[in-house]
Amino acid sequence: MGGGNDEREQTLNQILVEMDGFESGSSPVIIIAATNRPDVLDPALLRPGRFDRQVTVGAPDVRGREAVLKIHMRGKPIAADVDASILARQTPGFAGADLANLVNEAALHAARHNARQVAATHFREALDKIVLGTERPVLMSDHERLVVAYHEAGHALVASLLPETDPVNKVTIIPRGRALGVTEYLPEGDRFNYSRAYLLSQLASLLGGRAAEQVAIGEITTGAENDLQRATQLSRRMIGRWGMSDEMGLLFASEGTENPFLGRELAGPRDHSEATAARLDEAISKLLDERMQTAVNLLTKHRITLDRLAGALIEYETLDREQIATLLRGDDLPPPPPAEPSGSSYRPVARPQPGPMPA
Repeated sequence: MGGGNDEREQTLNQILVEMDGFESGSSPVIIIAATNRPDVLDPALLRPGRFDRQVTVGAPDVRGREAVLKIHMRGKPIAADVDASILARQTPGFAGADLANLVNEAALHAARHNARQVAATHFREALDKIVLGTERPVLMSDHERLVVAYHEAGHALVASLLPETDPVNKVTIIPRGRALGVTEYLPEGDRFNYSRAYLLSQLASLLGGRAAEQVAIGEITTGAENDLQRATQLSRRMIGRWGMSDEMGLLFASEGTENPFLGRELAGPRDHSEATAARLDEAISKLLDERMQTAVNLLTKHRITLDRLAGALIEYETLDREQIATLLRGDDLPPPPPAEPSGSSYRPVARPQPGPMPA
């Protein structure tokens, strides 16, 4: 899969010749290069005397993101309600180009609304577009809207009930990107080390949508495809890389797929036997089943709250952090405005009736 390239080899050889031709004198020469694929570099380039000092430039932390945002906000009519520190907390993992795109998207939203200043609401719209995707018109039936509402309510409720989870920032059943609904989380800060309790809660939250369909609808749908994919990948890392399983112990089971662009997926065999791979698959399946049962038990116990969240999603289409907290406390939300919601797929539908009280 890697193959060869004559032009690339000639360029590499020419670079090496030029670098070896420099002589130390009164005018020293420093050569600086950058790449986002260090795994494909020829080892000859990285020997002492050549590119022998490597500096890894990762994504900025929360203070770095705040500073980058302030740079890109210069010269723009930013409203007084825009707080760069809050935006920095809401954008974990964003690089400098992502933050520049966020500011530009917010300015475009302000221009579309004929606003003279870029306000916080424009930044929220821009962040939703980048993170959640662009709203798309999809005409769904009443039953499909009910299924999506319960699915997203399941994600939000399980995440709210379990410890060490990221707070739910927004839930919507307006189709965005390729998803029919989205649950957005707002981490309290940048995480560089993940505990087992946090990862177990993440697994249960990912499976909360499928669990809600099973508990409230009595039938499962294809809407959990992405959730199942992410949950399986996370559980495989927990068991095969991070030693978080009693069945597998401290074994590190590599799949040999770290660098598929180099063909190592085919050339690099696994470092464990077929029997170990079978045990690994069994442990992954057992972990997923356990977290699924945890989500089902939580939603069954808090069925009334699940119904309230799903009903509010059908009525409002989008719930923010404060509205979700109000519903979790058992309080009612104020009636929605008379104007039709922003999603073009909106159709009035009866709110679900509360389920039976838990035994």
